[in-house]
Amino acid sequence: MHTSLRTSLMVALLASPLVGCGRSPDPAPVAPPSGADSGAAKAVAVTEQKAATVAPVFAEDAPGIALDAVPGMQVRRDFTRSYLALDSWKLFAEPDSKGMPLAALVLEGSNEVTAAELRLGRSDDASAVKQCLDLPAEATGKADTVQIDGVPFTHFSAGDAAMSHYVSAESYRAVQDGRCYAIDLVVAGTRPEVYDPPKVPPFSNDEAKEKLAAALKAVRWIR
Repeated sequence: MHTSLRTSLMVALLASPLVGCGRSPDPAPVAPPSGADSGAAKAVAVTEQKAATVAPVFAEDAPGIALDAVPGMQVRRDFTRSYLALDSWKLFAEPDSKGMPLAALVLEGSNEVTAAELRLGRSDDASAVKQCLDLPAEATGKADTVQIDGVPFTHFSAGDAAMSHYVSAESYRAVQDGRCYAIDLVVAGTRPEVYDPPKVPPFSNDEAKEKLAAALKAVRWIR
């Protein structure tokens, strides 16, 4: 072997371990997300995607109003349940008031003893629109303003009772796009002790009111 070539190889061999010893260690690899974290992130993404694509159980053409599904409640397109005789487009409507029921979310288990539902009605009648925010004679207490999906509604409590029957409600009224919209959270029934033997209500009034109030989040506007 040529002397100069042999010398170069010896120098390279001697230098290699020195370079290896002086080199900074490679940075520690970054650990990928744990299986649990990765799975949770995917679950959140899927849930958000589903929420964005789930169709409402009722919807008007834009601009209009819509109702999303609510667990434990069934959608109906009228107000004519056998246990509720109040079937006008809004609760305590005047005898000559013109409007239409749009949809109702009925709490599962509702019967003649205790029934609860969220009612959504609308009127395009000029007179009804003009009087939309007026409180009925059955209103109790003062009205206030509540935002429902960004739209201000006049809110008031209302109720009536006769013999052993009763009805109570939290009612909401708004004029939107030249229409009067009525939302009524209705709890109605008969005192269970009047039955022989006394009947057991499917749920308490407080439970019904709580679930109806939560169902207001299902109301949204299509713009």
